[in-house]
Amino acid sequence: MVKIIVEAEVRPTEDVEKVKKAVKNIFAGDIIVQDLGNEYRMVKGVSLTIESLKPLKNLAKTQQVEPALKNYLIKYRTTTSITLLLHKQAAYAGKLSLIDSEKESPLGPVKIIIEGDANELEEVLKYFST
Repeated sequence: MVKIIVEAEVRPTEDVEKVKKAVKNIFAGDIIVQDLGNEYRMVKGVSLTIESLKPLKNLAKTQQVEPALKNYLIKYRTTTSITLLLHKQAAYAGKLSLIDSEKESPLGPVKIIIEGDANELEEVLKYFST
């Protein structure tokens, strides 16, 4: 069974609701806010279905960047997971911006971790190709 974890750090200068909106623009699952101490919080969502990434898939289709997204998924795939980093401010604006380093998003990225076995990860790639 595939497991999807979406998380975004809420910096002290950020509005929690805006970070939640950024995550909801790419993830259709339940979202919680965790207090990490020192004024830092984390917006996090966990799902056991690939359908929770339908908003991400729709953004890629709308922006006509499905091939770039698929190549990104392949590039950051390991034997047990795929990790995506998205620019948080772009996600808030309803745009898909894939990044290669957390440094590329000044307020921190939205991180998506998709865990599963080889067959499940192959299904994820197919899901984003259709």
